[in-house]
Amino acid sequence: MTAVKVIDAKDFNYELLDSHSPFVIRGLVSDWPLVQASKQSDSACLDYLLSYYQGAPVVSFSGDGSAGNQFSYSNDLAELNFQKQSTTLDYLSDQLKKGLNKEQDITHYMGSTTLGYVLPDLSNDNNFEIPGVTPLQSAWIGNRTRVPAHYDIPDNLAFVCAGSRRFTLFPPEQLENLYIGPLDFTPAGQSISMVDINRPDYKRFPRYKIAEEQALIAELQPGDAIYIPSLWWHHVESLGDVNVLINYWWRETPSYLGLPQDALLHSILSVRDLPEHQKKHWQRIFNHYVFESKPESFDHISESQKSFLAPTDMSLARKLRALLLGNLNR
Repeated sequence: MTAVKVIDAKDFNYELLDSHSPFVIRGLVSDWPLVQASKQSDSACLDYLLSYYQGAPVVSFSGDGSAGNQFSYSNDLAELNFQKQSTTLDYLSDQLKKGLNKEQDITHYMGSTTLGYVLPDLSNDNNFEIPGVTPLQSAWIGNRTRVPAHYDIPDNLAFVCAGSRRFTLFPPEQLENLYIGPLDFTPAGQSISMVDINRPDYKRFPRYKIAEEQALIAELQPGDAIYIPSLWWHHVESLGDVNVLINYWWRETPSYLGLPQDALLHSILSVRDLPEHQKKHWQRIFNHYVFESKPESFDHISESQKSFLAPTDMSLARKLRALLLGNLNR
């Protein structure tokens, strides 16, 4: 493992967000009132959050810590190793404070909850402007937890606001070496690596050694931020008794375009189990129309007749969706 590239906040510029590699920005949001409250105490941080809370129900996870505070599966993949419940931020805060007072030793975690839903107006006082981008803002609150390596489709700028977090990142090309779990039965929506990177079982997951050699690691303190490009795998470990992270997600593509994972599932349904010689032909077709598509490849078709071969705009996206829905519902 090697360290993630680190820059100081004074050296940050927005062009860096076009990078295809992760990096850390020290002190980028150290002036946020939330960060300042966390530096006073964990209790002050939780009280500051609750001052914006208006009672919306939230979903939280809890576990007994038997799996090393990692939210994952049972050994046989039959079930998840934690409980999920609908609760309130008041209750979650009380549980975290009990942990501070050593009244209990249970792992608690509220992940990826839309900031405007759970903490209205917090971003008015704790905000980071990215020119030309309207990000989805999410909050993550808990104690000492570990989230196994997974990827997200959007680009991600994450701000550590309380506690500290250790990120272990793997390039997208390490997919085959991370031993990814089921696509449909997941802890929180995204498929995860089955490897416990703190205690890797090299006999069960021998290729993980290759991924481990390519891993990047970063440890962030309150006020620091990390940029994680789309599709980079990242394992996240929260190291404090109270940890708060706010992240901004955005996609470079218009919202009317489809999600790539939908195409993946459709391809599993329609292409994966074809005879091998047919799959090779379809691979060539996919390359021609998708992965290696070039506008000049379709110059022999008049502009008025290109239809689905023209650049995708909102109108064309609607036509494609209607056709797909019709075909799938046959």
